[in-house]
Amino acid sequence: MSRVLYVAAVAMFNPSGQVLLAQRPAGKPMAGLWEFPGGKIEGGERPDEALVRELSEELGIKVNKTSLRPVTFASHDYAEFHLFMPLFALTDWVGTPEPKEGQILAWVGIEHLFDYPCPEADLPLFEFLSARSGI
Repeated sequence: MSRVLYVAAVAMFNPSGQVLLAQRPAGKPMAGLWEFPGGKIEGGERPDEALVRELSEELGIKVNKTSLRPVTFASHDYAEFHLFMPLFALTDWVGTPEPKEGQILAWVGIEHLFDYPCPEADLPLFEFLSARSGI
């Protein structure tokens, strides 16, 4: 039985309806693939609390956890672990997202999500958003 890795991710929507994707930097597992911002849920943290922390660390923005709306989740088996990832939607934050951890950022129209190669676990999330044309 493989270990379970709990992470939280967020689909951040700008006023034009585009969603923010981050490209995993060189040296990290799955480098070069695009994903929603977020990260590991630490012991004792709730997913929304993890996102508030991660978005501050990764993008330098401030988020009120009450602005995070849960929308769906991904559950995926990788060879080394099982990933469980709730996805939240966010349209309200303070500051301008900036890459703080060597990642490249891109605002992407929902119709163009599949132009960005992503980790296998993110495919159902891309499909979910594409089917709904935003949240």
